[in-house]
Amino acid sequence: MSIKSIDGKRFAEMVLQGANHLSANAKYVDSLNVFPVPDGDTGTNMNLSMTSGAKEVRNNIGEHIGKVGIALSKGLLMGARGNSGVILSQLFRGFSKSIEQKSQLNGKEFAAALEAGVETAYKAVMKPVEGTILTVAKDSAKRAVTAAKKHDDIIAIMEEVLAESKASLNRTPDLLPVLKEVGVVDSGGQGLVYVYEGFLAVLKGEELPEATTSATSMTDLVSAEHHRSVQSHMSTEDIEFGYCTEFMVKLESEKLHHHPFSEQDFRQDLSQHGDSLLVIADEELVKVHIHAEHPGEVLTYAQRYGSLVNMKIENMREQHTNLISELHDAPKQVAPVQKKEPSEYGIVTVSMGSGIADLFRSIGAHAVIEGGQTMNPSTEDIVKAIKEVNAKKIIILPNNKNIIMAAEQAAEVAEEEVIVIPSKTVPQGMAALLTFNPSGDLASNNAVMTEALGHVKTGQITFAVRDTSIDGLEIEKDDFMGIADGKIVVKDKNKVQSAIELLKVLLDEDAEILTILKGEDSSDEEVNELVQFVEAEFEDVEIEVHDGKQPLYAFIFSVE
Repeated sequence: MSIKSIDGKRFAEMVLQGANHLSANAKYVDSLNVFPVPDGDTGTNMNLSMTSGAKEVRNNIGEHIGKVGIALSKGLLMGARGNSGVILSQLFRGFSKSIEQKSQLNGKEFAAALEAGVETAYKAVMKPVEGTILTVAKDSAKRAVTAAKKHDDIIAIMEEVLAESKASLNRTPDLLPVLKEVGVVDSGGQGLVYVYEGFLAVLKGEELPEATTSATSMTDLVSAEHHRSVQSHMSTEDIEFGYCTEFMVKLESEKLHHHPFSEQDFRQDLSQHGDSLLVIADEELVKVHIHAEHPGEVLTYAQRYGSLVNMKIENMREQHTNLISELHDAPKQVAPVQKKEPSEYGIVTVSMGSGIADLFRSIGAHAVIEGGQTMNPSTEDIVKAIKEVNAKKIIILPNNKNIIMAAEQAAEVAEEEVIVIPSKTVPQGMAALLTFNPSGDLASNNAVMTEALGHVKTGQITFAVRDTSIDGLEIEKDDFMGIADGKIVVKDKNKVQSAIELLKVLLDEDAEILTILKGEDSSDEEVNELVQFVEAEFEDVEIEVHDGKQPLYAFIFSVE
């Protein structure tokens, strides 16, 4: 059997099979993840990214391979998650860009497209690292070009591509010391191999094997013990940039008039805020992945070019600490996994900032989803948290009005009994959680916790991203705004003064307790100024201060 060219329909079959094969083996790819930070979700990210691309292809199947490629590229861009997912999207973005005018591909054109994808992916990464998916893609594309000079049969070319991708994968430990030290291959590279296996299976008309539970060569060395040692090679303190930050910028002509967009300059500017930076852009959207210490600064910078969508921020220090704790307590011998009996109650809450997350856990939350204003978790994120809690009855505290609908959708699709307490702020969520009665039923807890929302006032200090006029206030860009229960009530050029004016609105003769949550960009000296003001003007009010570490909001106030 020989194939001299492929059209859009055959390529669509290749994409769909590659996505399915990757999906079937995503957990195995997750188990290989060791670089560059302890996310542990390479397979999941690649799977979600490729699935998004495949969905777009499925909706746009046709004879013209260039048009199918455009659909794949667009779907991958929208669904790309994490370093590995973004790199995968760039590999096929470059591939698709090179073929967009072609109705079908011969062997040389197919090989050239693979090489174009590698060039695009390397350009998207600020500091490319060898021994990763990039290397596997580069080596296999180079082999494709060589093979195309010898064969005009695309099956023969793809066989060499797959063989070289596997050989390159097995060489990754020689390029990355941490891989060799632990005895595993690169997880992203393994994911790409699964995609290529799917491609070849379609070309040859063969069935693929079941999902991988064990493997040969270097991957035979993967075990619970090896995975455990991977994370122990890192100390939480060694993580210089603590927040895995992903978002997209929807470019807006009005903003571009004042700030013309250059992908190269944008990438260079963002590189000053962290590492593991990936930036990809087309005419309408910019996709960003960065590990940053101050994600709020990254988001603020990006907003000058357009509106922010699809945001996700994860605290990697917290992930690492929890993982090390779990691994430390894990048994040394691999034992059959026994499904734990579900607990009676599980509480899922949403917060932004590791300090606030710790507060929620300390008062009874079982799962804390990182998110909030400008970084809303999806319905899928909430459903996942529900599953991980493993309880018969679930209570969700969204703590943001923009997350309530996603929480309610999650409650509808979940198999467990789930209720949503419509908390719109972090203080409301905390007030509700403190009234939770573990011996009560869902109905009574729903009533009591919902009632508690009205017993707390919420204040927030943030900054204006543009000039505006609202409720009689003329607000200029970069003004500090004081928000009382969702309404902007004060503004000032000075952060502390804005906070003082807001406290004058929130505190009255009935106020008993003021809780101050300090944001990641606020100082202890600024907090002391606020404490001194309250002690002088409202001497009967008890004050609590916590380091919330939240981005975007300099202070969050809770008044009871």
